[in-house]
Amino acid sequence: MTEKDYNDCVRQWADNVFRFIVKNLKHEEDARDVVQTAFEKLWIAREEVDAAKSKSYLFTVAYNAMIDHLRKAKRVYLREEFSDDLRVSNKPVANVRKVLEDALARLSETQRSLVLLKDYEGYSYEEIGQIMNLSSSQVKVYLHRARIQLKEYLVKIENVM
Repeated sequence: MTEKDYNDCVRQWADNVFRFIVKNLKHEEDARDVVQTAFEKLWIAREEVDAAKSKSYLFTVAYNAMIDHLRKAKRVYLREEFSDDLRVSNKPVANVRKVLEDALARLSETQRSLVLLKDYEGYSYEEIGQIMNLSSSQVKVYLHRARIQLKEYLVKIENVM
């Protein structure tokens, strides 16, 4: 990969990678750090990376950096205590975006990443498999299970109202 190919890759994929990471991490600064790390690793390995496969390489590195970040964040476990009397029982009609974010937050890291890559970003099963180091059939099965979980959450009226 030449310097020009690298710069083209940055222009073409930076927004997509950032969107994918920020939807998983839900924190813009952490997402920026992960994306910057991914592009830094791409730059370091640019001579070994084929320009035609730079997208797959970039998303794979970004995904792995995100998983590393989440593992580190779990070590620093912050817990907020809520008592039952603080829960709101008569909530107003929820914002659709908030309901979807809550539903996605209930999924595992892998399931959330699969849903975001396929349904938000529009990647093929093969591309997702390359990014997440899964076979196409594994992607289909895991994605199907994630969608079932989303459906079960979203059809419950108490989660939407």
